[in-house]
Amino acid sequence: MPLGTQLRGLIEYGIGFGELAPGERLPSVREMAELLGVAPMTVAQVYRELKDQGLLQSRLGAGTFVADAGKPMPRTGADMTALHRGIDRLIDDGLAMGLRASDLVGLIGARMAERLAGGRRKHIALVGNFEAATSAYAQAIADTLGPSVTIEALTIEAVRRDAAAHQRAAAADLVLTFAHRRHEVVKLLPGSVVAAISFIPSEATRRSLAALDPLAKVAVVSIFPEFTPLMKSAVQRFAPHVPAIFVRLLDAPDLDALLRRCDVLVYATGAEDLVDRLPAGTTAFEYRHTPDPADVHRVVGPLLSPSAGSDASLEEAS
Repeated sequence: MPLGTQLRGLIEYGIGFGELAPGERLPSVREMAELLGVAPMTVAQVYRELKDQGLLQSRLGAGTFVADAGKPMPRTGADMTALHRGIDRLIDDGLAMGLRASDLVGLIGARMAERLAGGRRKHIALVGNFEAATSAYAQAIADTLGPSVTIEALTIEAVRRDAAAHQRAAAADLVLTFAHRRHEVVKLLPGSVVAAISFIPSEATRRSLAALDPLAKVAVVSIFPEFTPLMKSAVQRFAPHVPAIFVRLLDAPDLDALLRRCDVLVYATGAEDLVDRLPAGTTAFEYRHTPDPADVHRVVGPLLSPSAGSDASLEEAS
């Protein structure tokens, strides 16, 4: 796998799954190149791509730092254009109903007052990769935040292809996603407030890894190429007593051979179908993540505060 892809995956994984905190300084291009034994141009390209995604930021004279992916991205001119079009549609609908300008202004004022007073529960859309996992993540966020919000789970594919799902996501007070997918979600939902939260290994994952037999041959299967080099260390973190760990990408040509000779399969979220390809008696479980409760409160807390009556106050609080 290209070294640039591995480095990019390392940083994206670190940001998205809690290993790299917002504001943490990364080595300089030259320092990172010397550390990894790669060309400085490779490091510079990776840093540039991650800055374009909003995951890293440069501070003049200070270096490169992890950006706060939980901070909603600022509004753009295109966002304001979309807002003006929405206002025009509202005016057209009101006129078609026979409302006067004063009636329409009064309705908007009353609705705004209700929102500021917390008259309705905030609605959050969680946009993830896979339907079942995203639903589980949404439930975990709901359990963390309590009844003050409603959480809807949507996949990126649904938002991209399903007009109704896209409309529901666009209407949410806040859209949450993974750090490494935020740039893509922002493009899909221009005008929406999009923030990222960190994910950590679930308690069930940690327990299952800690309970592995030290003599077991463990196959670890990843879906995303950029994260594949990190899967072994992710497993070893909770199973340091197991030396025989073999990592493969989902489409690796020798995967079936590995599945036939392994004792345990640890598969990434979204690779559940691999279980059907295992010999009888092989243990299998998912390396499942869960939203970091502390980060959920940090990112979503400003939305729930009494003063968070507008997107501007949400951005300021973040």
